[in-house]
Order: sequence, then structure tokens, then C-alpha cells
Amino acid sequence: MNDRNIDGLRQRLINRFDLTRDLSEEEIYALIDDEIIETGRKQFISLTEKERLRKRLFNSIRGYDILQDLIDNEEITEIMINGYNQIYVERKGQIEKLDLQFSSPDKLHDIIQQIVSNVNRRVNESSPIADARLYDGSRINIVLNPIALNGPAVTIRKFPGTPLSMEDLISYGSITREAAKYLDILVKAGYNIFVCGGTGSGKTTFLNILSDSIPKTERVITIEDSAELQLHIPNIVKLEARQANTEGKNEITIRELIRTSLRMRPDRLIIGEIRGAEAIDMLTAFNTGHDGSMSTGHGNSTKDMLRRIETMVLMGVDMPVSAIQGQIASAIDIFVFLGRLRDHSRRVLEITELADYKDGNILLNTLFQFQENSSHSGQLSGTLNRTNNPIKNTWKLQMAGLSVSNQECP
Repeated sequence: MNDRNIDGLRQRLINRFDLTRDLSEEEIYALIDDEIIETGRKQFISLTEKERLRKRLFNSIRGYDILQDLIDNEEITEIMINGYNQIYVERKGQIEKLDLQFSSPDKLHDIIQQIVSNVNRRVNESSPIADARLYDGSRINIVLNPIALNGPAVTIRKFPGTPLSMEDLISYGSITREAAKYLDILVKAGYNIFVCGGTGSGKTTFLNILSDSIPKTERVITIEDSAELQLHIPNIVKLEARQANTEGKNEITIRELIRTSLRMRPDRLIIGEIRGAEAIDMLTAFNTGHDGSMSTGHGNSTKDMLRRIETMVLMGVDMPVSAIQGQIASAIDIFVFLGRLRDHSRRVLEITELADYKDGNILLNTLFQFQENSSHSGQLSGTLNRTNNPIKNTWKLQMAGLSVSNQECP
């Protein structure tokens, strides 16, 4: 059965719906089964085709049409749509083109509007770029015409159905047990940690995992542009930025949320990602006694991330670079740099302490460094080694009665 016939079948189904109430899944499936049986009297439909048709019709009504199976497929980590007739996915680190397409450009547009409306976002020709999330927490970016020249570009970054743990990362070789224990102690002691890395390096996932070390007695406030974090903390408040309406009003920015959060008695702040002028508010918040706070950002190295934070601060306030560097050095205690290597594995590549600010320079103290040993059949071999450098700022550890010595952090 071709797409045109399926669309006709779908429209007949919708015409049979009772629009005065919200139908249950069972009722929708019952109507679908009736329509398939009726259609089967007019043309032969195999049992396999009936099952496929049943699922596709339901997904087109209650789900996201042909996208639904891709979203439900746990092997797929990224979905990339380049116009209505080109769909690519990332599976086990490899990108492949699917023999699959939407029935028409209008159908893709309908799905896009369905996605953004579910999270109170909007996207149209006058505002053609939007970030949103799906019901399962997956991150979605949308770019429409006339910005996307070959049709709507939709990118969906999926997250595992079962959240990963630090033990999972250790088993994957993403981090060593020693480094994991080290970070666990630093989180418990209240060090401010900034996770950085390139696109797809696993920053949000790693931030989720780090949050498992936060004591359950503490109050945590998360601040995100589009809610993605999945923290298992009892006393938690989740804040999400809001776009301006069609009149350009009622926007609520990350900057406003950070300022508001300081009046909500947080023990720790977790800021999903900084991208611009909100960096100055993040540094201010980290410097006002909220020890153990965390955030993420895009950077190609620890030093690159430092320069990017300086630039982002300058977007929001005019102040000397030396003053900005001093703010950074006092606000952030630890940088965790993640990377996606050429064998598509995600690794912790560096754990660095911002030890001090002196003579116009932020002094970095590398605590762990990834060293590549060899590469066989496309697989990299290497390990995250602890350096001989002890952590310099130990007062938070002392206040918490903790230690990261070789004896106590195996």
C-alpha cells in the first residue's frame, strides 16, 4: 500500500473520531482494526502488511508518524532529517541513510508543529530556528525554510531509555575507576565542576551521572534552555527558559532564571549549558556560596573553553579581561574535558583543576590525562592516567572531611 492510500485511510479514520472527547489508545486501535478489515475486503493485504499498517496508522495519529519507530529504536542515537525525503540515523557510531521518507513536505511540517507545540515552543518562517525536546527527554533542533535551503532540517539527539551510571562508563572504558572515585569525592565535597567537550561528546549524559554523587539531602535547582537533564534528586526544582511570543514579548531567558534561582534557597545550581551572556550570571552564582554547582559548554580543550567563557562574559558585560579571568578562577574549581575519538568512542580526556589566578594567568593543574597507547582495527587503546600533581585547593575537602590521596582514592 503506497503513501497516498495510507493517507486516505488515515483521513477516513479521523473522520470517524468522536471529537468531543479524547479517545484512548484501545479505542483508536479498535477503529484502525475496523478500517483495515474493511479495506482488506476490497484488496488483499498480507498479515505482515496489516501489522505494519496498523502500527503506522497509530503512529501517524498519536505518535510522530514514520519517526516514531526510529525514536523507539534503542540502537539509534541520532536522527537527522534533511528535507522530507532524506532521513539519516546514527547507529553504533555509524551514520547511515534510510530508505524512508515522509509522504509529503506538508506531513513533515505537521510533525514539526506537533513536536514544538507539545513543549510550548514555536517555529515558523519568521522565527525559523527552535530547540525543543520530546516526551522521552530527547533533544531536538529544528531549522525551517528559508534558512534551510533544501527543506526543514530536524536533528534529534536521543538519550538512553535507562539512564547510564558511572559503572556503565567504567565498563565502556570512558573513564577509569580511579578517576570516577576521584570525581565522586569532589562532587560530595562541593567543588564547582564544569564539563566541556565537542558536539556529541556526551556532556549532558556525564552531567547526569555526576549528579548521582550529590547528597540526597540537598536542594538542587536545574536551569536549562530546553529541559534535558534527568536527575534523581528528591528536592529538585527544574526551570526551563521560554521563547518570546508572536509579539516578541514574555521571553524568559537563562539569565533571568539564574537570578531567580538565587532566591529559591538552592544548595547547588546545575546549568545545562552556557552559550552566551548568561556566562557572567553563572560565574556570579557560583561565586555566591553555592558550592558543588555544575554546568557544561562547547569547547575543543580546557584552554579553549576558558577563552570561550571569557568571550561569552563579554557578550553580557563590558569589563576588563583580567577581571573576567579572576571571576572564572574563583568560580570554577574543576574542568572535565570529554572527547569523541576517531573510533567514535566517548572518553574523559582530561580532569583539570583551576588552581589559582596570578599575574594575568589562570593556573591549570592537570589531575588526570588520557594517553593513547595504540590503535588496532579501528579501535583505540588508551587510559586516563592520574598525574603526579596533587590537588592544590584542598579546603573544601577538609571542610567535608574527605580526601583524594592515593591511599583513600584507589
